Amino acid sequence: MKHYEYISPCHFGMEALLKREITDLGYEITKVEDGKVSYTGPVDACARANMFLRTTERVLLKVGSFTAETFDELFENTKKIPWEEYIPKEGKFWVAKANSVNSKLFSPSDIQSIMKKAIVERLKLKYKLEWFQESEDSYPIRVTILKDEVTVSIDTSGESLHRRGYRKLTSKAPITETLAAALIMLTPWNKDRILVDPFCGSGTIPIEAAMIGAKIAPGIKRTFLAQNWVNIFPGSIWEKAREEALDIQLSNVEMNIQGYDLDGEIIKAARQNARLAQVDHLIHFQQKPVSELSSNKRYGFIITNPPYGERLEEQNAMPELYREIGKVFSSLDTWSYYIITAFEDAQKYLGRKADKNRKIYNGMMKTYYYQYMGPKPPKR
Repeated sequence: MKHYEYISPCHFGMEALLKREITDLGYEITKVEDGKVSYTGPVDACARANMFLRTTERVLLKVGSFTAETFDELFENTKKIPWEEYIPKEGKFWVAKANSVNSKLFSPSDIQSIMKKAIVERLKLKYKLEWFQESEDSYPIRVTILKDEVTVSIDTSGESLHRRGYRKLTSKAPITETLAAALIMLTPWNKDRILVDPFCGSGTIPIEAAMIGAKIAPGIKRTFLAQNWVNIFPGSIWEKAREEALDIQLSNVEMNIQGYDLDGEIIKAARQNARLAQVDHLIHFQQKPVSELSSNKRYGFIITNPPYGERLEEQNAMPELYREIGKVFSSLDTWSYYIITAFEDAQKYLGRKADKNRKIYNGMMKTYYYQYMGPKPPKR
């Protein structure tokens, strides 16, 4: 069976987690870099990676790599790639995104334009055509240039994989589904332990936790761009990936997952999102301030994304809010707490130094994932 190389980008700081996910799917890692992991696998790896990877933003099919310090070199090396193996006569193709870091070629628009011309020239020769209608399936091309090393790929996912298909309504500062899943997977939480998000917003962390606990594949409710690329990927691989996802799903699982927020309207949105994800029966949502959070359960988990004070008018309220969160900590002394925030003084007002502190980039925003480990429950 033919093997391809794939590239999956992720949030900076989450590479080891994504590497583990890919390895668990059975694929060989070829490279781990800042914000992305490369791996090899057969044709069905494209479908399975799109269906099952929780922490990547997309699955890219690598088609070539080379060194280029001039636009002539970029043109000639792009033209050498066997584009006819990937793009059919009627395919729509364009360089959708170009990134350049520490390279002599640094203008994204010029890189995109020159590469498009090179691909057209290659396909003119191969298809004996002077004009391409580009009227059928889309093949968006992505290029990254790092220290003059060019990597060229085609995006198989289409819409970013954080768009699971369930989140129709969001709060003011939503956390992406991929990041929410990663935050949960960085903890020892499992479906048998209580989990609470006291700042749940539109419900992303509780919903992702319920999906992880019930083994619901993140891509089960959506489609992917490469499903139409029958010239590369047979339609059967997508059907098999969906069948595999349905086979491993747990239908009669029970979990204790709770989501709270001050905003009653956003709680309604969270319930609606949970219904669309088909996990509403596994989550209890309620309008409640963090100051009223209490539980008689022991050894629970809090995983949450509280306000950071990113707006100037909110910054003065942050010390009191984080003091309040610290009080909840002290009242639930056997629990574990995991808080992602960009508020620099969080530990000071929480009243306790984190056991672990992980730096994560949420988009371009530097955030900290403060991890407070509670005691392990006694063995049954």
